[in-house]
Amino acid sequence: MTQQNSRICILGGGFGGLYTALRLSQLPWESTQKPEIVLVDQSDRFLFSPLLYELLTGELQTWEIAPPFEELLQGTGVRFYQGVVSGIDIEQQRVDIHEGPEIPYDRLVLALGGETPLDLVPGAAAYGYPFRTISDAYRLEERLRFLEESDADKIRVAIIGAGYSGVELACKLADRLGERGRFRIVEIADQILRTSPEFNREAAKKALDARGVFLDLETKVELIEQNSITLEYKNQLDTIPVDLVIWTVGNKVAPVVKSLPLKQNQRGQINTTSNLQVIDHPEIFALGDLADCHDVEGQQVPATAQAAFQQADYTAWNIWASLTNRPLLPFHYQQLGEMMTLGKNNATLTGLGIKLDGPLASVARRIAYLYRLPTLDHQLKVGFNWLVRPIIETLSK
Repeated sequence: MTQQNSRICILGGGFGGLYTALRLSQLPWESTQKPEIVLVDQSDRFLFSPLLYELLTGELQTWEIAPPFEELLQGTGVRFYQGVVSGIDIEQQRVDIHEGPEIPYDRLVLALGGETPLDLVPGAAAYGYPFRTISDAYRLEERLRFLEESDADKIRVAIIGAGYSGVELACKLADRLGERGRFRIVEIADQILRTSPEFNREAAKKALDARGVFLDLETKVELIEQNSITLEYKNQLDTIPVDLVIWTVGNKVAPVVKSLPLKQNQRGQINTTSNLQVIDHPEIFALGDLADCHDVEGQQVPATAQAAFQQADYTAWNIWASLTNRPLLPFHYQQLGEMMTLGKNNATLTGLGIKLDGPLASVARRIAYLYRLPTLDHQLKVGFNWLVRPIIETLSK
């Protein structure tokens, strides 16, 4: 039996938080004792971040990848509150919202994600453009339009970091800017995409090479200024003129989470059990970027959208189980593969015994992400638009 009027408070509406809320609303609660489920996020929209790149090339529209929470939660019974979490009192079991109410809880889900650290290099906060949120994408779009409308012959772009985000951005923006674009990726390691399967790395190298993207490997950023970037390679400093610097490196835990008196690793991520419960606090669950989690087999769970999506299912089940006196399930992470966009109508994917690149991989990636979009209603709307839009564009030519 559930406790009467118990409340589940979920902080963060990304893959971990939103999908936990949706799953909780679908579980078989007894109708008289279904707990109140509250989802808190500082934005009014969910962001399907793996498709954020497509906004910059006009391949997708905001409503497709960033639907409002109110729309997604309609009919679920989940209450949405837009606000910034200013504090969490784990002794009193209460969440404080900046210029908003206090929210008492019986179960708490920490899914606030991470932030892009812009304090690693002088000038990064002032002149670097992060690429994590919908606001970041709008700000970058504004800068790109300004540069495109200028009479400059070339648009010089430096992208810091040769991980997924850096490589995917380079390919998409190179396709957008065409002949005017001059791109370099700056990476401190000796290769791009260190954690990727070899097939995807080679496909990415090929895509970058075809677009004339220059790679500065084993290179450190020393300083970012308004129109230049200073790099260090083998103890030699070099200052290069640039029009735009995009920062994709690093992930830091939000200060409100880092300040909690909970067991954390060196990066400030919260240690959890394999049930996704916070150590010594079984009423608190943590998942996604802010959690240091090992699954039931002891493997480290990566801070990816794919992992958070899987964790959400287990988190919802385990909260339901903890409130209904059922056994909890230890999390088992399944590596389903890796997909990357490498420009317009070009992608690479590896997983489940399949290796694909090119336009076919691009279609497969779109279909896989369509299936992952939250709610059937949104999947149908977006899927229909993807089918109809090319027809309309063809007829209007």
